[in-house]
Amino acid sequence: MFTRVIKPSLNSSFFLFGPRGSGKTHFIKNYFPESEAFYLDLLDPDAQQNLVLRPRGLTERLAALSPKVQWVIIDEIQKIPSLLDVVHQQIERKRFKFALTGSSARKLRRGAANLLAGRAFLYHLFPLSSREIGEDFSLEKALQWGTLPRLFSLPEKQDKIDYLRGYAHVYLQEEIMQEQIVRRLEPFRRFLQIAAQMSGQIVNFSKIARDCQTTVPSAQTYFQILEDTLVGFFLEPFHESVRKRQRESPKFYFRDLGISRALAGVLSVDVLPQTSEFGAAFENFLINEILRLADYQRKEWRFSYLRTKDGVEADMIIERPGLKRAVIEIKSSERIVSEDLRGLRLLAPDISHSEAFCLSRDPNAKKIDGIHCLPWTRGLIELGL
Repeated sequence: MFTRVIKPSLNSSFFLFGPRGSGKTHFIKNYFPESEAFYLDLLDPDAQQNLVLRPRGLTERLAALSPKVQWVIIDEIQKIPSLLDVVHQQIERKRFKFALTGSSARKLRRGAANLLAGRAFLYHLFPLSSREIGEDFSLEKALQWGTLPRLFSLPEKQDKIDYLRGYAHVYLQEEIMQEQIVRRLEPFRRFLQIAAQMSGQIVNFSKIARDCQTTVPSAQTYFQILEDTLVGFFLEPFHESVRKRQRESPKFYFRDLGISRALAGVLSVDVLPQTSEFGAAFENFLINEILRLADYQRKEWRFSYLRTKDGVEADMIIERPGLKRAVIEIKSSERIVSEDLRGLRLLAPDISHSEAFCLSRDPNAKKIDGIHCLPWTRGLIELGL
């Protein structure tokens, strides 16, 4: 059992969103004393059917609860968005507070969630961070399998493969097909594999559309689906006048390496050090680690990347109010030398009020040409996480 970093406020109702398998149900059940919370699982077919037909039935169930019950937990609220009308009413009456979990914001964005604007805080739960895993953390395993909590109870390689393949199948079946999010599944299935293979790369919507045998607007919608179902996210390009002209296309990252490798169909292939695959996986992992910790700590930071027309790149730029901008290069090398820092030396001076970091597997902290070269675990701390 892992202790999660996130600490939702107990003074207000809240939404807790996260991808399937990130541990929302386990966390939320353990966050409140059982005697003080009423739990409603909308993945239960009977509960779902009854409330779909008659959302007001929730009011009757709540009226029968013990006075000791202070919190109402509704798991997978996106299954019945109309329940938010009842939740809104109950919050106004101030009898209960609500913890509402979900793995997709797509349905809620169609209007119902706006009813709770200002009445419910918003939190996210992601796959496990290295800090949450603690002494059991293995970078090699994280790059190979990702960090979904269920994996840590599966000691055998084939069990991990079967779980992640099943995850990809369930995602297609339940999140996409049953919700009728896309009209034609085959182009989307092709898209998932292509998007997973290019995780962490700059998005070329036209090329992806051709490869998927679909239109550019459809490809853009597919990426939006991945965002809405919390499977991935865009990292936008940095916008400020610098010496070289920037490209305008975003990068796209999956939120878990195990999920992306399952969708790409490469789970049986080992991620080996000193390969391009290892380097790409390490970058993906560390960018996710930064975003997770910043979200849990409620940092008001802005994240982007920078690549010039000459191909000079900073993997991440973090705008940190009250602190200098952090210009970050991620290297999977175990020994950082001056030649590894060419991009940072070129870019950092043109980014105002900034300091440069190279985060790597090198165990030795050093400073080269004014650039902070740090072991990635220490680098997270130095960044303010």
